[in-house]
Amino acid sequence: MNKGISLSKGKWLLFLGADDKLYSKETLNNIFNKPIDNSTELILGKIKFDWKKNDTYFIKKNNGVITPSWSDQIWIKNTLPHQGIFYNRNVFEDVDYSLNYGILADYALNLKLYKEKLKVKVIDTVISICATNGISKKYSWKLYKEEIKLKTEASSIVLKPFFLFISGVKYIVKRLGF
Repeated sequence: MNKGISLSKGKWLLFLGADDKLYSKETLNNIFNKPIDNSTELILGKIKFDWKKNDTYFIKKNNGVITPSWSDQIWIKNTLPHQGIFYNRNVFEDVDYSLNYGILADYALNLKLYKEKLKVKVIDTVISICATNGISKKYSWKLYKEEIKLKTEASSIVLKPFFLFISGVKYIVKRLGF
């Protein structure tokens, strides 16, 4: 993603995985043909999982549509899938994706940006369709260890037991197939 940023030329950046795609041919026109305040740093939209029968309940609920939440809820779970975020290029003048996280670099970045209180515009539009066979949807303990590490580094070592508890519960729930 950092290499993509360095090679990009546009004002707005969107990061899609190899098996993700824009929701429709009109997605970009629907978003960028409306006025956007020049101070807006992130445009947050919905994503829709292209879920399969054996995917978890949490992926399939709401017919797979995930609505972003720019709130403290991000400390509990990733409420900002990167496939639904347009980042103003200026955001990357001071930050980049951390190479310390092999699975959750996007989550770490979005948590950092949330803490910095960037100006966002939330739109009621599905931006992309996302597959569910990526590494972050395998729900391995490695993923949750990364989550504990990034949240602790973003806050305080005092909160590590809390993050360990939350991640442990999420791991067990996901392993049970919910």
